[in-house]
Amino acid sequence: MPTNIFDQPIGESVLDFRPGQLPAIKQLTGNYTIVEPLNADRHFEDAYTFYGPDSPNEQWTYLPIDHFENKEDFRDYFEGMADSKDPYYLAIIDKESHKIIGTFSLMRIDSKNRVIEMGWVLYGPELKHSRIATEAQYLVMKYVFEELHYRRYEWKCDSLNAPSNQAAKRLGFTFEGTFRRAVVYKNRSRDTNWYSMLEEEYQAMKTKFDKWLDPENFDDQGRQITSLNGAHAS
Repeated sequence: MPTNIFDQPIGESVLDFRPGQLPAIKQLTGNYTIVEPLNADRHFEDAYTFYGPDSPNEQWTYLPIDHFENKEDFRDYFEGMADSKDPYYLAIIDKESHKIIGTFSLMRIDSKNRVIEMGWVLYGPELKHSRIATEAQYLVMKYVFEELHYRRYEWKCDSLNAPSNQAAKRLGFTFEGTFRRAVVYKNRSRDTNWYSMLEEEYQAMKTKFDKWLDPENFDDQGRQITSLNGAHAS
């Protein structure tokens, strides 16, 4: 631990540190998915299938908004999403069907300190528990660390949101603690769990992602042979 002239412990030096760039993705392409910035016209119809009245009610429990009853209301909201710079919304596209099957965002963008958060994750039914979802997360994670060279990548969620907490851990984020009574939404109190990933932790996960996403790791039905963190599927 370094110390200053007063013999006080201080943080490690970061030499030649400069603020980072803001995200400006054109397209991120993997084996199974494409991630690109949200487009109000091109992505609208597909997105309405999982934002509209036919979307599963349970997917809105831990989000501060609810499904949209009609296309007119959703159009206004969706255009705002597409125009937003923070959150910076992204579409998740099935490479085979070319359909938009989910959205998420980079948000709370702190370019001064090179810190950014993954949030506003909303998956359509086809995307849940799929290799496309994992690959989409990996593509953005890779962009954050290898293109933007950010130092810290965050994930936050309702402490009671079991799927989101599980996803954060599976993807390699480290649990940092709980901010108690951090938010009020839908007339409920929320304790928020904080997770983060640092550059060296991303590098340790990168090999796991590459091996897991290899087509040879999936059977003819698309089921994994070995899990992301090394265990064989039963």
